[in-house]
Amino acid sequence: MSARFLAFDLGAESGRAILGRLEAGVLALRDVYRFPNEPVRNNGALQWDILRLWHEMKKGLDLVSDISLASVGVDTWGCDYALLGETGNLIENPFHYRDTRTDNIQEEVFRHVPAERIYGVTGIQFLPFNSLFQLYAAKRSTPRLLDAASAFATIPDLFNYWLTGRLCSEFTNATTTQMVDAQTRRWSTELLDELALPSRLFQPIVEPGAVIGGIRHDVSASLADTPVVAPACHDTGSAFAAVWTDGHGAFLSSGTWSLLGAEVAAPVISAKARELNFTNEGGVCGTTRLLKNIGGLWLLQACVRRWAEAGQQFSYDDLLTAARDDQHAFRSLFDPDHSGFFHPTDMPSAIAAYCRQTGQAEPSGQPAFTRSILESLAFKYRAVLESLEELTGHRYTTIRIVGGGSRNRLLNQFTADATGRTVLAGPVEATALGNIAMQMLATGTVSSLAEARQIIERSFPLERFEPVASDRWSQHYRRFQQYVTVMGV
Repeated sequence: MSARFLAFDLGAESGRAILGRLEAGVLALRDVYRFPNEPVRNNGALQWDILRLWHEMKKGLDLVSDISLASVGVDTWGCDYALLGETGNLIENPFHYRDTRTDNIQEEVFRHVPAERIYGVTGIQFLPFNSLFQLYAAKRSTPRLLDAASAFATIPDLFNYWLTGRLCSEFTNATTTQMVDAQTRRWSTELLDELALPSRLFQPIVEPGAVIGGIRHDVSASLADTPVVAPACHDTGSAFAAVWTDGHGAFLSSGTWSLLGAEVAAPVISAKARELNFTNEGGVCGTTRLLKNIGGLWLLQACVRRWAEAGQQFSYDDLLTAARDDQHAFRSLFDPDHSGFFHPTDMPSAIAAYCRQTGQAEPSGQPAFTRSILESLAFKYRAVLESLEELTGHRYTTIRIVGGGSRNRLLNQFTADATGRTVLAGPVEATALGNIAMQMLATGTVSSLAEARQIIERSFPLERFEPVASDRWSQHYRRFQQYVTVMGV
């Protein structure tokens, strides 16, 4: 059997079109097209250049126009959304989740509907950029624009609409909005009404694996009517779909964000889960992704950008090599999720300020900053893993790291050392692979998700990292916990 599938995988930094070819039970990937995803400033607001992204996606389609595709699927980051007018037109560029319009908005929302009520309905982690808070901010700042809207579409739903002409909401991505009832798996119109948000904007929810429609002729004449499948349209949902962890492994998607958790059979919505701020995002095939967002390699990316602005160019490989030097070990630790690191103008200065406030030495030089970031992330992974085990009552003996960050061998080793667990790294392209896995299932190419996962396991080898010096790491973990407690959020 031979079949080809096209996955569009759009992240916060870049997008790509990846061709998957299944032949003789082995799946191979080929990059068709990569393009940057750069936000734009418009009248002081940070927004996505969404029409540019759509233009780049059509270029990707053009590059495979001579290939017979079984299907096409799109996954993107979550939470952000577009508003459409009465003719389906885009009303404005979608806002970027790091835009400041949602600063302090959670407190205002909680004055109308308590946090306990919101979490009890949705089971979703409280993050300032969740669509619920973004939409409330829009109601407050641009009410007439919201009144003029006819439809709400998350980012992948928008691209699926432009590809097929059908407007619907894919379940896994819809759950990231914090507006879906975790029990009914439908939009919580009661919650929306309590916040005076217009439930009329929301579209029918479809499950991952649904065929949305065929590619429109005016989008690509040569690929017209090729099925467009809704995989897990949320990129982390697709990454989870690619990996089988046999119930004993936790899952870590490592990239701009880190997302650590496990696939569970049903949402875990309790006072303890709310206290620990865990999220119950929709998974594929009726599962739930119990996990927590962690401010991942964004910290290092933001430092590198700041250094570049100052005329200092560093490659990631050079920084990671220099950071191996133990002279930098455990000097400066911080909570990657502290609010000061969400959108600072100068990330190195923000990290240095945190260290001063906690009585630590500031990192001295780029290798020291890099080491500080990686150690702090590894310790945060341990903290979240311990919370996950508390919620599930289950000990996870391995951590499966996927995504671009799985190539960071130093961070992989630090994660094993900090947690005392075996780390299995790979595949790098888990998001695209999970996207393709659901396309294979939707088109009948495989009979089950388990079969698709088995194909991925044998097609992409893993790298293993065993913990060393765990006692030394545990001593400094106690320091890390103290700093987190002292600084709060």
